[in-house]
Amino acid sequence: MIRAFLAIDLPESYRIGLAAVQEYLKKSGADVRWTSVTGIHLTLKFFGEIEESQVDTLAAAASDITCVTPAFTLNVQGVGTFPSPKSPRVIWLGLSGQTEILTHLVENLEQVFAPLGFAPEKRHFTPHLTLGRVRSSQGREVLSQSLQTVSLPDFPELLVEQLVLFRSTLRPQGALYTPLRQISLRGT
Repeated sequence: MIRAFLAIDLPESYRIGLAAVQEYLKKSGADVRWTSVTGIHLTLKFFGEIEESQVDTLAAAASDITCVTPAFTLNVQGVGTFPSPKSPRVIWLGLSGQTEILTHLVENLEQVFAPLGFAPEKRHFTPHLTLGRVRSSQGREVLSQSLQTVSLPDFPELLVEQLVLFRSTLRPQGALYTPLRQISLRGT
């Protein structure tokens, strides 16, 4: 069994900006488990534990959707939190741009994965890049202030041309993500 998920990987050019935002927020002293910048991605579907034999089936199902989905662009747009700014549990960067294509892609992926035994997500899809997860209330007020004053670096426009099916290996020092399949967007 392996843990797997489908995501949009980020270009190396994003890593410096992501690290800069995290470094600014870390100064708050809040009790946050920060995501390794090399592991930040835009998750489209988390499958959980699957048999290795299911990898090709999932990739083929995703390909049925990506063959009619055109490449699209996204832009970083602001810092946010789930569930709310006053009670942050997840800190993230929001995404804008051609999000209607992205949302349609996610909805279609949910439909092709459901018959394979992967129930559609109940929560509304909000495109975001997770920067960290708040572990306790320590430093929460200073963190909230930092979230309001952080200035974002200039992130280049993100051209999305493929999805990646990843294996997630949990380790004490953080998850390790290994690409299993790359699935190109081929629609026009």
